[in-house]
Amino acid sequence: MSEPVLHCENVSKNFKEGELNVDVLQDITLSIAAGEQVAIIGSSGAGKSTLLHLLGGLDNPSEGEIWVAGKLMNGLGPAQRGIWRNKNLGFVYQFHHLLPEFTALENVCMPLLIRGLSPADAQEKAQRMLTEVGLEKRLKHKPGELSGGERQRAAVARALVTEPKCILADEPTGNLDHRTAERVYERMLDLNQSIGTSLVLVTHAPTLAERMDRTLRLVDGRLMAE
Repeated sequence: MSEPVLHCENVSKNFKEGELNVDVLQDITLSIAAGEQVAIIGSSGAGKSTLLHLLGGLDNPSEGEIWVAGKLMNGLGPAQRGIWRNKNLGFVYQFHHLLPEFTALENVCMPLLIRGLSPADAQEKAQRMLTEVGLEKRLKHKPGELSGGERQRAAVARALVTEPKCILADEPTGNLDHRTAERVYERMLDLNQSIGTSLVLVTHAPTLAERMDRTLRLVDGRLMAE
């Protein structure tokens, strides 16, 4: 059996609020296999986004270990962690987080340039990915000139363009109308399957969760199978 893309072992996360110690996540152990699609559901405030941030190495757990592509994230410094994230993970958020002063093409080029690709190679690859998400006629448009659905599709292209081992998506269509959301979901799933990456998706949409290989629910800081 191949090594999991993501693995966390006995992970807990707590925050201090004044004299209070708030336990957000408790003793979570989870493995994500290569190519697997996993939905994480739960009520608002259950800690879903916190878990996704921990899995992506954007935050440290209070206890436990998190492994990404075979490397212990807890043991890496900020710069090393950023390099490893760029190499292995893609992120899609509810808000697109595109850089407003750059075009769609330039935004999608960014992670490739950070990785060290030449500008010409980055542009070619970014253009190909934007074409796959249906934005071939919007390459030179800045985010303010794109619709909400187009901006989110550009964000999906940016997450997928490096062909990461895993996509972490946090309510990626929460601000979109149903039809646009469905198109973005379909495109993300199609590209996920064609590239062969894993997908970990935080969602409130039961219909989407049902289409994943596995659905997990966060309840009182603990993760359990549906």
